[in-house]
Amino acid sequence: MRDEEKRQPTKLDRRHLLQAGLAAAFAAPLGTLGAEAFAPGGLTPAIDFSEFPLCQTSSNVPALTGAPRKLKLSWNAGAVCLAPLPVAIDHGFFQKQNLDVELVNYSGSTDQLLEAIATGKSDAGLGMALRWLKPLEQGFDVKIAAGTHGGCMRVLSHTGSSVDKLADLKGKVVAVGDLAGPDKNFFSIQLSKLGIDPIKEVDWRAYPGNLLNVAVEKGEVQAFLSSDPLAYLWLKDSQYKEVASNLNGEYRDKSCCIVGLRGSLVREEPQVARAITQALLDAAMFTSQNPTVAAKSFQPYAPKAASLADLEGMVRYHTHHHHPVGEVLKGELKAYADDLKSVSVFKQSTDTAKFAERIYVDVFAV
Repeated sequence: MRDEEKRQPTKLDRRHLLQAGLAAAFAAPLGTLGAEAFAPGGLTPAIDFSEFPLCQTSSNVPALTGAPRKLKLSWNAGAVCLAPLPVAIDHGFFQKQNLDVELVNYSGSTDQLLEAIATGKSDAGLGMALRWLKPLEQGFDVKIAAGTHGGCMRVLSHTGSSVDKLADLKGKVVAVGDLAGPDKNFFSIQLSKLGIDPIKEVDWRAYPGNLLNVAVEKGEVQAFLSSDPLAYLWLKDSQYKEVASNLNGEYRDKSCCIVGLRGSLVREEPQVARAITQALLDAAMFTSQNPTVAAKSFQPYAPKAASLADLEGMVRYHTHHHHPVGEVLKGELKAYADDLKSVSVFKQSTDTAKFAERIYVDVFAV
Protein backbone atom coordinates (compact mmCIF):
# COMPACT_ATOMS: atom_id res chain seq x y z
CA MET A 1 0.00 0.00 0.00
CA ARG A 2 1.27 3.45 -0.94
CA ASP A 3 2.26 5.83 1.83
CA GLU A 4 -0.58 8.25 1.09
CA GLU A 5 -3.10 5.45 1.59
CA LYS A 6 -1.95 5.24 5.19
CA ARG A 7 -2.67 8.93 5.72
CA GLN A 8 -3.94 9.61 9.23
CA PRO A 9 -5.58 12.65 10.86
CA THR A 10 -3.07 15.39 11.69
CA LYS A 11 -2.93 17.67 14.71
CA LEU A 12 -4.09 20.48 12.47
CA ASP A 13 -7.18 18.51 11.50
CA ARG A 14 -8.05 17.84 15.12
CA ARG A 15 -7.59 21.46 16.08
CA HIS A 16 -9.80 22.54 13.21
CA LEU A 17 -12.51 20.13 14.25
CA LEU A 18 -12.40 21.28 17.84
CA GLN A 19 -12.55 24.90 16.74
CA ALA A 20 -15.53 24.07 14.57
CA GLY A 21 -17.25 22.41 17.50
CA LEU A 22 -18.16 19.14 15.73
CA ALA A 23 -17.19 16.84 12.98
CA ALA A 24 -17.27 13.92 10.64
CA ALA A 25 -18.85 13.41 7.18
CA PHE A 26 -19.53 12.69 3.69
CA ALA A 27 -20.05 13.62 -0.70
CA ALA A 28 -21.80 14.63 -4.61
CA PRO A 29 -24.86 14.66 -6.88
CA LEU A 30 -30.06 13.40 -9.69
CA GLY A 31 -31.45 11.50 -12.44
CA THR A 32 -32.85 8.00 -12.15
CA LEU A 33 -34.31 7.01 -8.84
CA GLY A 34 -32.23 4.68 -6.72
CA ALA A 35 -33.58 2.04 -4.39
CA GLU A 36 -35.13 3.34 -1.20
CA ALA A 37 -32.52 3.52 1.51
CA PHE A 38 -33.32 1.89 4.78
CA ALA A 39 -31.35 1.15 7.90
CA PRO A 40 -31.16 -2.36 9.32
CA GLY A 41 -32.39 -3.10 12.79
CA GLY A 42 -30.10 -2.86 15.78
CA LEU A 43 -27.90 -0.17 17.23
CA THR A 44 -25.59 2.03 15.22
CA PRO A 45 -21.94 1.07 15.64
CA ALA A 46 -19.79 2.86 18.16
CA ILE A 47 -17.51 5.70 17.07
CA ASP A 48 -14.36 6.64 18.94
CA PHE A 49 -14.74 10.33 19.79
CA SER A 50 -11.72 10.42 22.12
CA GLU A 51 -9.85 12.81 19.80
CA PHE A 52 -12.99 14.82 19.01
CA PRO A 53 -14.88 15.22 22.31
CA LEU A 54 -17.01 18.12 21.10
CA CYS A 55 -18.27 15.96 18.24
CA GLN A 56 -19.78 13.48 20.66
CA THR A 57 -21.80 16.22 22.32
CA SER A 58 -23.33 17.05 18.94
CA SER A 59 -23.88 13.44 17.94
CA ASN A 60 -25.74 12.67 21.17
CA VAL A 61 -28.48 15.25 20.57
CA PRO A 62 -31.88 13.44 20.70
CA ALA A 63 -33.21 12.16 17.38
CA LEU A 64 -36.30 13.53 15.65
CA THR A 65 -39.57 12.37 17.18
CA GLY A 66 -42.64 10.94 15.49
CA ALA A 67 -42.74 8.94 12.27
CA PRO A 68 -39.41 8.70 10.40
CA ARG A 69 -38.89 11.82 8.29
CA LYS A 70 -38.71 10.92 4.59
CA LEU A 71 -35.97 12.70 2.61
CA LYS A 72 -34.42 12.49 -0.86
CA LEU A 73 -30.64 12.65 -1.05
CA SER A 74 -28.85 13.09 -4.38
CA TRP A 75 -25.49 11.45 -4.99
CA ASN A 76 -23.23 10.08 -7.68
CA ALA A 77 -23.32 6.35 -7.06
CA GLY A 78 -20.02 5.78 -8.85
CA ALA A 79 -17.98 8.18 -6.71
CA VAL A 80 -15.99 6.18 -4.19
CA CYS A 81 -15.35 9.30 -2.11
CA LEU A 82 -19.07 9.04 -1.21
CA ALA A 83 -18.53 5.76 0.64
CA PRO A 84 -19.94 7.21 3.91
CA LEU A 85 -23.37 7.38 2.25
CA PRO A 86 -23.91 3.62 1.88
CA VAL A 87 -22.20 3.33 5.28
CA ALA A 88 -24.92 5.56 6.74
CA ILE A 89 -27.53 3.21 5.30
CA ASP A 90 -25.90 -0.12 6.11
CA HIS A 91 -24.97 0.80 9.65
CA GLY A 92 -28.02 2.74 10.79
CA PHE A 93 -26.77 6.31 10.97
CA PHE A 94 -29.88 7.65 9.25
CA GLN A 95 -32.05 5.42 11.39
CA LYS A 96 -30.37 6.79 14.52
CA GLN A 97 -31.62 10.26 13.52
CA ASN A 98 -35.11 8.90 12.72
CA LEU A 99 -34.71 9.52 9.00
CA ASP A 100 -36.03 7.48 6.06
CA VAL A 101 -33.66 8.44 3.25
CA GLU A 102 -34.24 7.71 -0.43
CA LEU A 103 -31.12 7.85 -2.58
CA VAL A 104 -31.34 9.52 -5.99
CA ASN A 105 -28.48 8.60 -8.30
CA TYR A 106 -27.50 11.73 -10.19
CA SER A 107 -25.77 11.70 -13.56
CA GLY A 108 -26.56 15.11 -15.03
CA SER A 109 -24.82 18.45 -14.73
CA THR A 110 -24.08 20.13 -11.42
CA ASP A 111 -26.34 23.06 -12.29
CA GLN A 112 -29.24 20.60 -12.69
CA LEU A 113 -28.42 18.99 -9.35
CA LEU A 114 -28.36 22.29 -7.50
CA GLU A 115 -31.57 23.35 -9.22
CA ALA A 116 -33.18 20.08 -8.08
CA ILE A 117 -32.22 20.80 -4.47
CA ALA A 118 -33.23 24.46 -4.67
CA THR A 119 -36.66 23.62 -6.13
CA GLY A 120 -37.45 20.79 -3.71
CA LYS A 121 -37.03 17.84 -6.06
CA SER A 122 -34.29 16.71 -3.68
CA ASP A 123 -33.66 17.69 -0.07
CA ALA A 124 -29.89 17.43 0.03
CA GLY A 125 -26.90 16.52 -2.07
CA LEU A 126 -23.17 16.03 -1.87
CA GLY A 127 -20.70 17.46 -4.35
CA MET A 128 -17.41 19.17 -5.05
CA ALA A 129 -16.92 22.72 -3.83
CA LEU A 130 -15.05 23.85 -6.92
CA ARG A 131 -18.02 22.86 -9.10
CA TRP A 132 -20.79 24.08 -6.77
CA LEU A 133 -19.51 27.49 -5.78
CA LYS A 134 -20.04 29.24 -9.13
CA PRO A 135 -23.76 28.33 -9.33
CA LEU A 136 -24.09 29.35 -5.69
CA GLU A 137 -22.52 32.70 -6.54
CA GLN A 138 -25.34 33.08 -9.07
CA GLY A 139 -27.98 32.64 -6.35
CA PHE A 140 -29.17 29.02 -6.09
CA ASP A 141 -31.17 28.55 -2.87
CA VAL A 142 -28.88 25.87 -1.46
CA LYS A 143 -27.02 26.13 1.85
CA ILE A 144 -23.70 24.50 2.68
CA ALA A 145 -23.76 22.72 6.04
CA ALA A 146 -20.41 20.88 6.20
CA GLY A 147 -17.25 19.94 4.39
CA THR A 148 -16.94 16.22 3.88
CA HIS A 149 -13.43 15.07 2.99
CA GLY A 150 -10.35 15.86 0.93
CA GLY A 151 -8.62 13.98 -1.85
CA CYS A 152 -9.91 12.27 -5.03
CA MET A 153 -8.62 14.44 -7.91
CA ARG A 154 -5.33 13.68 -9.66
CA VAL A 155 -3.13 14.60 -12.62
CA LEU A 156 -1.76 11.55 -14.42
CA SER A 157 0.73 11.10 -17.21
CA HIS A 158 2.53 8.31 -19.03
CA THR A 159 5.45 6.91 -17.06
CA GLY A 160 7.89 7.83 -19.81
CA SER A 161 6.55 11.36 -20.12
CA SER A 162 8.60 14.46 -19.28
CA VAL A 163 5.63 15.68 -17.21
CA ASP A 164 6.80 15.00 -13.66
CA LYS A 165 5.33 17.95 -11.75
CA LEU A 166 2.47 20.38 -12.18
CA ALA A 167 4.66 23.13 -13.61
CA ASP A 168 5.54 20.77 -16.49
CA LEU A 169 1.99 21.23 -17.85
CA LYS A 170 3.02 24.62 -19.23
CA GLY A 171 2.75 24.46 -23.01
CA LYS A 172 1.27 20.96 -22.90
CA VAL A 173 -2.01 19.46 -24.10
CA VAL A 174 -4.07 18.10 -21.17
CA ALA A 175 -7.16 15.91 -21.40
CA VAL A 176 -10.14 16.53 -19.09
CA GLY A 177 -13.53 14.91 -18.77
CA ASP A 178 -15.27 18.28 -18.34
CA LEU A 179 -13.94 21.70 -19.30
CA ALA A 180 -15.90 23.20 -16.38
CA GLY A 181 -15.11 20.37 -13.97
CA PRO A 182 -13.78 20.75 -10.44
CA ASP A 183 -10.51 19.03 -11.31
CA LYS A 184 -9.81 21.48 -14.13
CA ASN A 185 -10.71 24.38 -11.82
CA PHE A 186 -8.51 23.03 -9.03
CA PHE A 187 -5.40 22.42 -11.09
CA SER A 188 -5.89 25.67 -13.01
CA ILE A 189 -5.74 27.44 -9.65
CA GLN A 190 -2.53 25.60 -8.79
CA LEU A 191 -0.97 26.50 -12.12
CA SER A 192 -1.90 30.14 -11.61
CA LYS A 193 -0.15 30.10 -8.24
CA LEU A 194 2.95 28.84 -10.04
CA GLY A 195 2.83 31.82 -12.39
CA ILE A 196 1.44 29.83 -15.31
CA ASP A 197 -1.63 31.16 -17.12
CA PRO A 198 -3.98 28.13 -17.23
CA ILE A 199 -6.02 29.69 -20.03
CA LYS A 200 -3.25 30.77 -22.39
CA GLU A 201 -0.40 28.41 -21.52
CA VAL A 202 -2.22 25.07 -21.26
CA ASP A 203 -4.27 23.47 -24.04
CA TRP A 204 -7.23 21.75 -22.33
CA ARG A 205 -9.13 19.20 -24.42
CA ALA A 206 -12.30 17.34 -23.50
CA TYR A 207 -12.57 13.55 -23.79
CA PRO A 208 -15.04 10.99 -22.39
CA GLY A 209 -14.03 10.35 -18.79
CA ASN A 210 -13.34 6.64 -19.25
CA LEU A 211 -11.15 7.25 -22.30
CA LEU A 212 -8.80 9.87 -20.90
CA ASN A 213 -5.94 7.42 -20.69
CA VAL A 214 -6.42 6.47 -24.35
CA ALA A 215 -5.66 10.07 -25.32
CA VAL A 216 -2.26 9.74 -23.63
CA GLU A 217 -1.59 6.36 -25.20
CA LYS A 218 -2.30 7.82 -28.67
CA GLY A 219 0.01 10.73 -28.02
CA GLU A 220 -2.80 13.26 -28.45
CA VAL A 221 -2.17 14.72 -24.98
CA GLN A 222 0.73 14.72 -22.53
CA ALA A 223 -1.32 14.42 -19.33
CA PHE A 224 -4.89 14.00 -18.14
CA LEU A 225 -7.03 14.82 -15.11
CA SER A 226 -9.18 12.23 -13.40
CA SER A 227 -10.74 11.34 -10.08
CA ASP A 228 -11.11 8.12 -8.12
CA PRO A 229 -12.00 5.35 -8.65
CA LEU A 230 -10.75 5.55 -12.27
CA ALA A 231 -7.59 7.50 -11.42
CA TYR A 232 -6.67 5.09 -8.63
CA LEU A 233 -7.22 2.05 -10.86
CA TRP A 234 -5.17 3.54 -13.72
CA LEU A 235 -2.31 4.16 -11.31
CA LYS A 236 -2.14 0.43 -10.63
CA ASP A 237 -0.84 0.13 -14.18
CA SER A 238 2.93 0.79 -14.25
CA GLN A 239 2.63 2.76 -17.49
CA TYR A 240 0.97 5.66 -15.62
CA LYS A 241 2.28 7.95 -12.89
CA GLU A 242 0.72 10.54 -10.62
CA VAL A 243 1.92 14.10 -11.25
CA ALA A 244 -0.16 15.90 -8.63
CA SER A 245 -3.29 15.57 -6.49
CA ASN A 246 -5.58 17.79 -4.47
CA LEU A 247 -3.88 16.57 -1.30
CA ASN A 248 -0.67 18.41 -2.16
CA GLY A 249 0.53 21.41 -0.18
CA GLU A 250 -1.99 23.58 1.66
CA TYR A 251 -4.90 21.56 0.28
CA ARG A 252 -3.90 18.50 2.29
CA ASP A 253 -5.90 19.98 5.15
CA LYS A 254 -8.89 21.27 3.17
CA SER A 255 -12.12 19.57 2.21
CA CYS A 256 -12.91 19.29 -1.49
CA CYS A 257 -16.51 18.10 -1.13
CA ILE A 258 -19.46 19.66 0.67
CA VAL A 259 -22.97 18.89 1.94
CA GLY A 260 -25.69 21.04 0.35
CA LEU A 261 -29.19 21.39 1.81
CA ARG A 262 -32.42 22.73 0.33
CA GLY A 263 -32.75 26.33 1.51
CA SER A 264 -36.43 25.95 2.42
CA LEU A 265 -35.60 22.83 4.48
CA VAL A 266 -33.07 24.81 6.50
CA ARG A 267 -35.55 27.62 7.12
CA GLU A 268 -38.69 25.55 7.76
CA GLU A 269 -37.31 22.38 9.38
CA PRO A 270 -33.93 23.24 10.94
CA GLN A 271 -33.99 20.14 13.15
CA VAL A 272 -34.33 17.93 10.07
CA ALA A 273 -31.46 19.79 8.40
CA ARG A 274 -29.38 19.16 11.49
CA ALA A 275 -30.34 15.48 11.63
CA ILE A 276 -29.30 14.61 8.07
CA THR A 277 -26.05 16.54 8.39
CA GLN A 278 -25.24 14.78 11.66
CA ALA A 279 -25.97 11.36 10.18
CA LEU A 280 -23.56 12.06 7.32
CA LEU A 281 -20.90 13.36 9.71
CA ASP A 282 -21.17 10.32 11.95
CA ALA A 283 -20.95 8.03 8.93
CA ALA A 284 -17.82 9.84 7.76
CA MET A 285 -16.23 9.52 11.17
CA PHE A 286 -17.03 5.81 11.14
CA THR A 287 -15.62 5.50 7.60
CA SER A 288 -12.36 7.10 8.68
CA GLN A 289 -12.02 4.68 11.58
CA ASN A 290 -13.29 1.56 9.74
CA PRO A 291 -12.06 1.73 6.12
CA THR A 292 -12.46 -2.00 5.49
CA VAL A 293 -16.10 -1.96 6.60
CA ALA A 294 -16.74 1.18 4.55
CA ALA A 295 -15.20 -0.41 1.46
CA LYS A 296 -17.60 -3.35 1.78
CA SER A 297 -20.58 -0.98 1.98
CA PHE A 298 -19.50 0.79 -1.19
CA GLN A 299 -18.56 -2.34 -3.14
CA PRO A 300 -22.01 -2.84 -4.79
CA TYR A 301 -21.61 0.58 -6.47
CA ALA A 302 -17.96 0.21 -7.48
CA PRO A 303 -16.53 -0.67 -10.92
CA LYS A 304 -16.08 -4.39 -11.37
CA ALA A 305 -12.38 -3.84 -11.89
CA ALA A 306 -12.01 -2.52 -8.34
CA SER A 307 -11.23 -5.15 -5.73
CA LEU A 308 -12.18 -4.78 -2.08
CA ALA A 309 -8.52 -4.01 -1.36
CA ASP A 310 -8.60 -1.27 -4.00
CA LEU A 311 -11.67 0.29 -2.42
CA GLU A 312 -10.13 0.15 1.03
CA GLY A 313 -7.01 1.86 -0.35
CA MET A 314 -9.14 4.66 -1.78
CA VAL A 315 -11.11 5.08 1.45
CA ARG A 316 -7.85 5.33 3.40
CA TYR A 317 -6.45 7.85 0.91
CA HIS A 318 -9.45 10.17 1.07
CA THR A 319 -9.41 12.28 4.24
CA HIS A 320 -12.75 11.30 5.76
CA HIS A 321 -11.45 12.47 9.13
CA HIS A 322 -11.59 16.06 7.82
CA HIS A 323 -15.13 17.44 7.77
CA PRO A 324 -15.19 21.05 8.94
CA VAL A 325 -18.11 23.26 9.92
CA GLY A 326 -18.35 26.73 11.46
CA GLU A 327 -15.61 29.29 11.03
CA VAL A 328 -13.19 26.70 9.65
CA LEU A 329 -15.54 25.77 6.81
CA LYS A 330 -16.39 29.40 6.08
CA GLY A 331 -12.68 30.07 5.84
CA GLU A 332 -12.26 27.23 3.35
CA LEU A 333 -15.23 28.42 1.27
CA LYS A 334 -13.81 31.95 1.17
CA ALA A 335 -10.38 30.64 0.19
CA TYR A 336 -11.85 28.60 -2.66
CA ALA A 337 -13.87 31.62 -3.82
CA ASP A 338 -10.69 33.72 -3.81
CA ASP A 339 -8.96 31.00 -5.81
CA LEU A 340 -11.80 30.92 -8.35
CA LYS A 341 -11.46 34.67 -8.72
CA SER A 342 -7.79 34.23 -9.60
CA VAL A 343 -8.69 32.08 -12.62
CA SER A 344 -11.64 34.26 -13.69
CA VAL A 345 -14.35 31.78 -12.72
CA PHE A 346 -15.78 34.12 -10.06
CA LYS A 347 -16.68 37.74 -10.76
CA GLN A 348 -14.00 40.14 -9.56
CA SER A 349 -16.72 42.18 -7.83
CA THR A 350 -17.79 39.32 -5.55
CA ASP A 351 -17.07 39.92 -1.87
CA THR A 352 -15.84 36.43 -1.00
CA ALA A 353 -16.17 36.87 2.78
CA LYS A 354 -19.83 37.90 2.42
CA PHE A 355 -20.33 35.11 -0.11
CA ALA A 356 -19.05 32.46 2.31
CA GLU A 357 -21.25 33.90 5.06
CA ARG A 358 -24.30 33.84 2.79
CA ILE A 359 -24.01 30.25 1.56
CA TYR A 360 -23.01 28.64 4.87
CA VAL A 361 -25.57 27.54 7.46
CA ASP A 362 -24.81 26.43 11.02
CA VAL A 363 -27.34 23.62 11.38
CA PHE A 364 -25.98 22.83 14.83
CA ALA A 365 -26.99 26.19 16.28
CA VAL A 366 -30.66 25.18 16.45
